[in-house]
Amino acid sequence: RMLRLVLIFSVLLSLHVFSYAQLCATHNFASNQVFGSCNDLPYLNSFLHWDYDQSDKTVKIAYRHRGVTSSNWVAWAINPNSRGMVGAQALVAFQKSDGTMRAYTAPIDSYQTQLQEGDLSFAVSDLSATYSGNEMVIFATLKLDNLSSIVNQVWQDGLLSSDSPVSHSTSGPNVQSVGTLDLISGEPGTRTVVINSKTKRRNIHGVLNAISWGIMIPFGTMIARYLKVFPTADPAWFYLHSTCQTSGYVIGVAGWATGLQLGSKSHGIQFTSHRIIGIILFSIATLQVLALLLRPKKNHKYRLYWNIYHHVLGYSITVLGIINIFKGFNILNPDEKWKTTYIGILVGLAFVAAFMEVYTWYVVVKRKKSSNQHKMQNEINGTAGYHGYGARAQDRV
Repeated sequence: RMLRLVLIFSVLLSLHVFSYAQLCATHNFASNQVFGSCNDLPYLNSFLHWDYDQSDKTVKIAYRHRGVTSSNWVAWAINPNSRGMVGAQALVAFQKSDGTMRAYTAPIDSYQTQLQEGDLSFAVSDLSATYSGNEMVIFATLKLDNLSSIVNQVWQDGLLSSDSPVSHSTSGPNVQSVGTLDLISGEPGTRTVVINSKTKRRNIHGVLNAISWGIMIPFGTMIARYLKVFPTADPAWFYLHSTCQTSGYVIGVAGWATGLQLGSKSHGIQFTSHRIIGIILFSIATLQVLALLLRPKKNHKYRLYWNIYHHVLGYSITVLGIINIFKGFNILNPDEKWKTTYIGILVGLAFVAAFMEVYTWYVVVKRKKSSNQHKMQNEINGTAGYHGYGARAQDRV
């Protein structure tokens, strides 16, 4: 039995390892073309095959993009000057409405580009494209006289409108499909990335929002729900809750402001859902902060309705804040360690919340039993009041 388990485990492990092997290495082109190097690109189900002639500085490429339809365009590009979209020298392909393939070159000079045809900064020859089985392939030969063997590459896809490309998605894999490539070794390049002022603002925006909406606001919500079960914490719990929530709000507003600055300087780049959630968070958080100053007194007839309103807004901020933090991770695409760290913090908060929820119900049940016993004792003592030895008191919870 043990040998069978070991055998099954070994087979499953082998299949798992095989699934992560280079898919491009086993691909055979219909035209019987053979390329000496290939890479499985990390996003958009894409692959790059190439042969690089170092002495002639010529590279013959085949860019494959799977999972597309005849309503899609695909593109692969080299950016000679920087990482990213602007400045990229693109090869574009799509299937026209009459069924023929169109492949052409398109220099990209702005985020508002419609991929208009034009000459690139380097020579391109033998440009063609094929489409079969939901896979589009671009073939070309590039003359890279003024470029090193380490290049910045960008790849992309989008939809067509009347045989013309329209803007691609501005979230998820479509904003992550950039990188560097060593045409000699086939490995990612090791160029130093210069952090400009825009990148710094993006990082500041992400950090401020992660601390405020992602950590301090959920922590403040936990304080409001659980700390008041401790008799010695009243009214200290309220001040701790209000301080945490107000501080989170102030930091969140600072993060929101940096986001507005980024948006004003990034024409053509829109993260609609992230922006809408941010506006909603700012609005309802402002109402929550004002509620701390304008709440009715405990014995006011509308206090119950205010409590319901305040709690609903509080939980809404917590949930929306966490959702938007993960949307921000998808946009900024930081090192995996930052996302892992944040998930670890959330797991820790969830564990504490689960423990405190159990303890809170324990305290509630215990206090209810004590209150019932006290009430029964008062009723017993109240019967003595009819003989002049005591008066019946009203119960208070």
